[in-house]
Amino acid sequence: PFSAGELLCLGSSVAFSGLFYYLYRRKARLAARIQEAPKLRVDDDLPALVSAAEGRCLSYVALEGIVLPAKATLSSHHHEDMQGVIQKLLLKEHRLVWNSLAWSW
Repeated sequence: PFSAGELLCLGSSVAFSGLFYYLYRRKARLAARIQEAPKLRVDDDLPALVSAAEGRCLSYVALEGIVLPAKATLSSHHHEDMQGVIQKLLLKEHRLVWNSLAWSW
């Protein structure tokens, strides 16, 4: 009762729906993690908090206070479209993350 063209359209529609739902859920989890990020003050205690963190890495943090860039804005190592500034503290991350869509590290 179904032609090959109809089955092809149905299959591609289901595949694209699954892909877009996966991308939506991924962005929704990211937005939830950013909204739940701890708020830290920019003061002399900030380097000690970063040093005490597991792996010396704070994934998502909201800095409160006057923050001026030292030279230029910095891009996130985890998400290239996010930018921020560093006032006095410099953090280098050495973390490999597997990108399942691009099949690369």
